[in-house]
Amino acid sequence: MSRILRKRRLRLLLAGAIALAALWWFGNSMMAGPTSGWKTDFSKSIIDLDQVVSGGVPRDGIPPIDNPRFQPVGSVYHLSDNSPVVAVNVAGDARAYPLEVLTRHEIVNDVVGEIPVAVTFCPLCNSALVYDRRVDGETLRFGVSGNLLNSDLIMWDDLTESWWQQLTGYAIVGEYSGRRLEFVTSQMISFAVFRERYPSGKVLQGPLGAYGRNPYTFYDSSAEPFLFRGTLDDRLQPTERVLGAEVAEQPLAYSFPLLRRVRLVNDRVGDIDIVVFWQAGAASALDQTDIDSSRDVGMALMFERRLDSGQTLSFFHDGDGFVDYETGSRWNILGEAYEGPLAGTQLRQTHASTHFWFAWAAFHPDTLLNDDAREPSGR
Repeated sequence: MSRILRKRRLRLLLAGAIALAALWWFGNSMMAGPTSGWKTDFSKSIIDLDQVVSGGVPRDGIPPIDNPRFQPVGSVYHLSDNSPVVAVNVAGDARAYPLEVLTRHEIVNDVVGEIPVAVTFCPLCNSALVYDRRVDGETLRFGVSGNLLNSDLIMWDDLTESWWQQLTGYAIVGEYSGRRLEFVTSQMISFAVFRERYPSGKVLQGPLGAYGRNPYTFYDSSAEPFLFRGTLDDRLQPTERVLGAEVAEQPLAYSFPLLRRVRLVNDRVGDIDIVVFWQAGAASALDQTDIDSSRDVGMALMFERRLDSGQTLSFFHDGDGFVDYETGSRWNILGEAYEGPLAGTQLRQTHASTHFWFAWAAFHPDTLLNDDAREPSGR
């Protein structure tokens, strides 16, 4: 037998052994149940533990990043203009976390502008959320539990081993059960938008060295979310993207097909006036194998329309960008006026995030779906 054939046979035997070991682990973990091996106080819970399922990996089997490294945005050449990133800016410390890295690690424990944060992304729900890691004076380190609820990542902290729901920020099991992490303002935008707005910003470097590939090929076209045991809300296709928010204690969502069509929506929820901006130029991280070759799904953000001065604006899209009726000032996707009488003004961003519809609806079953063809002026 030639040396090449022997090496090929050895590689096949090794691959087979790894596959069998993975299958053995998965089978045993499923039989043992998702609570096996934890020191968590399971007497404290706000959920039915029978709803929790194993995602098929052990605790931190998807490794979070605990000591993140960054490079200046001007020296980043491996990302394209449409590469999707999660942007965080605290006290002028602007950082971008590419989804090509977050799909492989799901959690980054970091400190931004002296605030300890957890930058999180659940690929199965397309949910990117950033949280303050401080609870009762303790700074927590978060990891990937390997368990899922409604297909969404359940995180854990290494102080009490409480379980935390990634999409909502609530501790659902353990000593911290019922507590909610504080959201930190973030945006899911394109690398081009981040680079233009934050020329002195920093970009996360993944520790594995090779990224840019999507391990969930065509997942955002699937009609069957992975390991989802709930009832699907049939008002939209399960993996349709929505911008979801809780405004005036009312959950609501705007579908990306609507936003792509009208570009912006002026709305009023309770006594709060809001506007949603949508802009093309961001690739899906869950479409093609090569993320940067994936289809353009755009980006969406929500802001309050009432300025600190007390003036309430209404907006329209003139084909080139966002303009307010009242002063004719021009605004970018980040809610900043860059031209006109209000140049330099910043709209107050509302906490709203992009999710797959099935996940948002599962955690917010009473959500309003604003998916009608309303006039974009809202006047």
